[in-house]
Amino acid sequence: MAIQIGDKLPAASFKVKTADGVKDVSTDDVFKGKKVVLFAVPGAFTPTCTLNHLPGYLANYDALIAKGVDTVAVVSVNDVHVMGAWAKATEGEGKIVYLSDGIGAFTKAAGLDIDLSGGGLGVRSKRYSALVEDGVVKSLDIEENPGVATVSSAEAMLEKF
Repeated sequence: MAIQIGDKLPAASFKVKTADGVKDVSTDDVFKGKKVVLFAVPGAFTPTCTLNHLPGYLANYDALIAKGVDTVAVVSVNDVHVMGAWAKATEGEGKIVYLSDGIGAFTKAAGLDIDLSGGGLGVRSKRYSALVEDGVVKSLDIEENPGVATVSSAEAMLEKF
């Protein structure tokens, strides 16, 4: 069952690519004591993720920070090197935190996994957005269709403030 509004995020470890190499970060490192906008994509470099979902968060990054958000993060069931390359290719470094959930441990623990084997992707994350305060889910919007980014868009997130 998927996490719900009011739930604490499951404890997990992510990998992030930094100038100093690969770093492990925990859910506490990312969320504890912070207001975080988290959005998830089925796959870095996939069309909807790269051409629609992520660009909205990059374009609205300053507006989200102005609303009191401490961090904007994206999570995907991709390896850390792919997420690092995606951050570089999309010019999101230094703004959005690109969280690699390489084996999907966080995604599965949150109940937000989806089997996209029919499209050749395997088990990935559902497309969603969440407003998380001090590790607790305050809003959660999950797309019915992973090929669209409407209820999980940055514009929809901004309407919550």
